[in-house]
Amino acid sequence: MLYDRTGQTYSRTRQPDPRIAEQIWRQLSDMRSVANIGAGAGSYEPPHTVVAVEPSHVMIAQRPRDAVLAVRAVAEALPIRSKSVDAALAVLTVHHWDRLEQGLAELVRITRRRIVLLTWDHQVMREFWLLRDYLPAAATTDAELAVPLDHFDRLLPGVVTIHPVAVPADCTDGFGAAFWQRPHAYLASEVQAGMSLMTLTPRTLVHAGLERLRADLQTGAWQVRNGDLLDRREFDAGYRLVVADVD
Repeated sequence: MLYDRTGQTYSRTRQPDPRIAEQIWRQLSDMRSVANIGAGAGSYEPPHTVVAVEPSHVMIAQRPRDAVLAVRAVAEALPIRSKSVDAALAVLTVHHWDRLEQGLAELVRITRRRIVLLTWDHQVMREFWLLRDYLPAAATTDAELAVPLDHFDRLLPGVVTIHPVAVPADCTDGFGAAFWQRPHAYLASEVQAGMSLMTLTPRTLVHAGLERLRADLQTGAWQVRNGDLLDRREFDAGYRLVVADVD
């Protein structure tokens, strides 16, 4: 299983960012019960979560001791009764599901009111400087992983809305574009280990691209090319909240 191999650093490198958490929790604020699907180590899990579902024992082992019970299962076969929770949450996980349509159908089955997904738009992400200038192979990986946003409108019932989620300059969650203003972070092996777009791309290609980044940081070429980013407080790398009202 992917995260049994690559998820061992999540409790250190993938700490939830409070500003992103606020955007997610706002969509769940009037929900009395939430199921967190693909829950991982528990990032962004709201207080009114009643059950978490995660297939990787490595990820479950990193959950806080006071976190809600995590059941080891996959999204495509949820061990949860039909219409038993007000809302279902899935944070940066749908791209790893083997059968997207079946997994989303399961979310619809268990949910009474709302489904909230954090995902991303590859059409925006591919223009991110890291992928565009240094890791084109990772851009290919990203394209293969990403779920086109129009799939959600087709596969989810009711009214589906999409909300941009900007990445703060000092983002504490080390996902793919988290370090858009802190490029040196991408050179750290522990940071790389927490990113699917790195771990699923051939290592030789990642290494070559990061060596080019290292050289550009040393010469100042990166700073010249990306100087417009240095004074910004947030950046749109394509992350999106997909919200579906199913009642």
